[in-house]
Amino acid sequence: MFSSIMIAAAVVVSIGIVGALILVIASKFLAVEEDPRIGQVQECLPGANCGACGYAGCADYAKAIVQDDAPLNKCIPGGQSTADAAAAVMGKEAGATGPARKAVVACQGSADRRGFKYAYEGIHSCAAVNMLYSGPTDCRYGCLGYGDCTRVCKFDAIRVEDGVAKVDPDKCTGCGMCADTCPDKIIHIVPEGEAPMVFCANHDRGAVTRKNCSIGCIGCGKCVRTCPVNAITMDNNLAYIDMEKCIGCHACVAACPVNAINLPRHSVGYQAPAKKED
Repeated sequence: MFSSIMIAAAVVVSIGIVGALILVIASKFLAVEEDPRIGQVQECLPGANCGACGYAGCADYAKAIVQDDAPLNKCIPGGQSTADAAAAVMGKEAGATGPARKAVVACQGSADRRGFKYAYEGIHSCAAVNMLYSGPTDCRYGCLGYGDCTRVCKFDAIRVEDGVAKVDPDKCTGCGMCADTCPDKIIHIVPEGEAPMVFCANHDRGAVTRKNCSIGCIGCGKCVRTCPVNAITMDNNLAYIDMEKCIGCHACVAACPVNAINLPRHSVGYQAPAKKED
């Protein structure tokens, strides 16, 4: 009996050793050499794996650059410096990456500016609460404030304060993951600058908007009449600014009676994050 067990064990061990040898030999003869430039290009990338370039991650994008001649300037978080570094590896011109882009939350309706139609108790998720009558606040278009965007941001650039998500433009890379996650699609990725933005997504009529949010766009049209270059139009009771036409005069900012139009870094309630003490 004992000898039978020993023989069986010896057979199993022998099969394992032979199989291991076969795998080692196969790995040597069937190995496909990887272009070393793939690793070099990947080292130039920020490693965020955000997918803003259109590829599955930094490794996939690096492989596409080397093997498929993909553009070198697709990495939004890395910007021009990353494109230039990858270009040096490839011996090519990087091409311009364009202006830096930042996330902007089109809502200023903090808890003290909006009413609530019910008290929500459930999963702490914007996607979940959005399925229950578009959220607990009276404004069904505004930020839900349950932080789905904060959890996907790899750069700690978004935080929720007083029920509204706010973006730290100094940390934001414009990767777009927060915009893709937001169930109400009120986070926009826009070129960085001093162009005014409409910080509202409400399409209700003015009287309804005023009742539901004290800082929402009421569709009065003063911004439309004030703009010297006709860059602003009204779309279903909400002001829309054409960035291609806007000259940045900020006349609309001064004209808006409810402060719904503002500059990204000066939107109502925006506060720069406190600096950490050393």
